[in-house]
Amino acid sequence: MHVSAAEVSVAATHHQWVSLGLIAGAAFAADQVTKLAVRSTLALDDVVHVVGPLSIRHIPNSGIAFGLFSRAVPVVIGLTAVAIAWMLMVFARSGARHPVLAPAFGLLAGGSLANLTDRLRLGHVTDFIAVDHWPTFNLADSFITIGVVLLVVAFLLSERPARPARLGTRATRS
Repeated sequence: MHVSAAEVSVAATHHQWVSLGLIAGAAFAADQVTKLAVRSTLALDDVVHVVGPLSIRHIPNSGIAFGLFSRAVPVVIGLTAVAIAWMLMVFARSGARHPVLAPAFGLLAGGSLANLTDRLRLGHVTDFIAVDHWPTFNLADSFITIGVVLLVVAFLLSERPARPARLGTRATRS
């Protein structure tokens, strides 16, 4: 029996939701534990050199990437909540479309929820990963960035035209 592409569901399966939840939970927990460790051991602006250009520096950040919108915390909170809801809706509708979507959206949701939790609870996020010549960031920021990169790669790979089969391969022989 022939099944058209219109009849095949790309909605996220139970397994994919579990994967997303586990990844988001792990990202959230890792971020919150590291931020708590930094807040409880380092005073504001204290720096501990780790290795090479890497240091741990306790910085509160009420903005988003690179400190943007630091005076608009309620707007950042609202936009973050909307972005999380949008991600989950997109995943619900198309989570089965590509195997990388659960990890990508899991990292995005976990990182976004961790930073949102901090903004709601503290009015800012705790940034602490300092690399020379780069703004200080945290694990949640890293998870969000990795999630975005995974989505972009998945999108680019899914948009590539199919390569034609080469003559002389087993697939073309009778």
